[in-house]
Amino acid sequence: MYSFKDLVVQFSERFASAHFDSEPASLYDPCNYFLTIGGKRIRPILCLMGNELFNEIDKDAFHLATAIELFHNFTLIHDDIMDAAALRRGMETIHTKYNNSTAILAGDVMMIKSYEYINKMNGPYLQKILRIFNTTAKEVCEGQQLDMDFEQKEVVTLDQYIQMITLKTSVLLAASLEMGAIIGGASEGNCRHLYEFGKNLGIAFQIQDDYLDAFGDPEKFGKEVGGDIRQNKKTFLLLHTLEVAPEEQRAQLFQLMKDQSSDKVQKVLAIYKACGVDAWANTLKEHYLNTALKHLDDIAVVSSRKLPLKELANFLIQRDV
Repeated sequence: MYSFKDLVVQFSERFASAHFDSEPASLYDPCNYFLTIGGKRIRPILCLMGNELFNEIDKDAFHLATAIELFHNFTLIHDDIMDAAALRRGMETIHTKYNNSTAILAGDVMMIKSYEYINKMNGPYLQKILRIFNTTAKEVCEGQQLDMDFEQKEVVTLDQYIQMITLKTSVLLAASLEMGAIIGGASEGNCRHLYEFGKNLGIAFQIQDDYLDAFGDPEKFGKEVGGDIRQNKKTFLLLHTLEVAPEEQRAQLFQLMKDQSSDKVQKVLAIYKACGVDAWANTLKEHYLNTALKHLDDIAVVSSRKLPLKELANFLIQRDV
């Protein structure tokens, strides 16, 4: 069994090959630039790990992993535009470095390229994987739309928020694992447990991500701290604070959401801290992590084969970047 780090090396070597034509350079240079920003390649590696949980890694899994990573980068390019984000992992976003129109097209062609890699697969599972990939892609778009819709709503419940992050973030993690498992010959039951492992891990991952957006070190996190606050996003931090804060602080929060002053982030963070968001966030995160690990335990393969996924889960949730 390969570790996550081992698979990152293997995948990165393959992914470093050219994915785009040379012309028009005004379109493909931005694509290549964005891919150099990097990332942990979590989703494609989960695809490979899902395959290896049940069998030796098939070359089709590498084609699918590449498609997943390109699709994920497409979503990031468009997310950055919608969020008006200036930085991605400490580097300029495409729309900042080039322009919005180029960024939109770069995202579009990256998504199209992902389907070219799926088309390279030869196994009998191709149609099944394509259905899962398409369903997941649609759900990711639905989650992004809900995320934007929530910015305009004064009241959003925690359940609605969890549904949004499930669609926007978790389903791609879960589907990456499931599709890899299908290539590995996993049963329907094992695929379901693996999907639920990925989904719950994704929720815990997003909770951690929201936390780091507010309280993380910007040099480690690679983003400006407080981006969600500036965008008035209904993160779990804000929703819980609105539930537990005294009326005076609730009123302050609603007023700050209408404000764009330079000290907005600091004022909101002060209210979060006064309401003890940190401890609550860790409790919620641990709940979803434990649910994920229970589904992993229920998969019918020997325990030693599950160790790399358990180690990865704990790494992702304890990370500070």
